[in-house]
Amino acid sequence: MKLPFHVDLSSAVAVVTGAGGVLMSEFAKALAACGARVALLDINFEAAKKFADEIGDRAIAVRCNCLDRESILQAKETVGEAFGRVNLLINGAGGNNARATCDNETMAPDLPASVKSFFDLEESGLKFVFDLNITSAFLVTQVFAKDMVEGGGNIINISSMNAFRPLTKIPAYSAAKAGVSNFTQWLAVHFAPCHIRANAIAPGFFVTNQNRDLLYGPDGAPTARTGKILAATPQKRFGEVSDLIGTLLWLASDEASGFVTGSVIAVDGGFAAYSGV
Repeated sequence: MKLPFHVDLSSAVAVVTGAGGVLMSEFAKALAACGARVALLDINFEAAKKFADEIGDRAIAVRCNCLDRESILQAKETVGEAFGRVNLLINGAGGNNARATCDNETMAPDLPASVKSFFDLEESGLKFVFDLNITSAFLVTQVFAKDMVEGGGNIINISSMNAFRPLTKIPAYSAAKAGVSNFTQWLAVHFAPCHIRANAIAPGFFVTNQNRDLLYGPDGAPTARTGKILAATPQKRFGEVSDLIGTLLWLASDEASGFVTGSVIAVDGGFAAYSGV
């Protein structure tokens, strides 16, 4: 992996949740490349192990359901036995769900019955999305930050530009990520006396396994939603994983960002700043 710059993370023991995915696996690789020992946590153990094996001796994969406290506690024990006390936590587990996504961008009184509107969204879908994004960050932070109270630590949550400007069709995900940003600020204030920093990265549009089918058709052609996204992104492109690594390393380094806490850093090509005119 080519890093934009190098920081010294040789004293860091990092946990990355959702590490079996496209973005968080690269986060884990970047942290390890800077000397951190990294535990890749994911409910999909096989995916996490694949990336941990690519990293080598400085990484382990741990099966973890981030919505189950007992599973998180077991993961913490496994990490502790391998690497010791965790002092860097990346809450990367999250995502959306089709049950909380409607078909129409705006409401109309004469929508055909075939259109899944706001009124058709399932309560279970909303609860699942909130749990996946907020409850997971809450539970994982409760477990791993407990050991940071003495000795300090660093928490980096993954929010979204949806937290600044909600997207159409996905009310639960937009609201959940706004909650992640708010929770990040709360953590920063609450843990400041313990020398624990809490910040968030808010990515714009990146092509991942979760959204690829929404952005490109079966033939690889961009969808209409892709056209709207790029039209509203001043840099006129999707983000690359490498675009996030510099922000990650800056926030991970106490030397580089030791006075930064409670911040939500947008990495979105200008999407959140663009008014459309």
